Amino acid sequence: MLNVLAIFIGGGLGSICRYGIGRLTLSLFPISFPLGTFISNTLSCIFLAITVLYFNGKISENVILKLFLITGFCGGFSTFSTFSFETFELIKSGNILVALLNITLSITVGVILIFMLLKNQT
Repeated sequence: MLNVLAIFIGGGLGSICRYGIGRLTLSLFPISFPLGTFISNTLSCIFLAITVLYFNGKISENVILKLFLITGFCGGFSTFSTFSFETFELIKSGNILVALLNITLSITVGVILIFMLLKNQT
């Protein structure tokens, strides 16, 4: 039961952060590119990598902390379903190039960030 509570609380906090970034981004940059989701997903990749590095293997030992930070917070903070829906909406509205840019940037930046931050992990 404690595992589920850790995921629930972490996911809620991550979702609130994602919502805040989305609202702030839209108010500052009213563009068709889904910048808020891109920023949330990018920051989530950085947060996940830093968490893994900071705990340096110890996070695997602490199941509650791992579920709270990685499964909960990062899961709530990043969002593949929103990324997919926004990309679909871009395609549907005829913004094919922006949709392709969103796909390319989101996946490439996320994977590169994780790789760069964790490549030398021992």
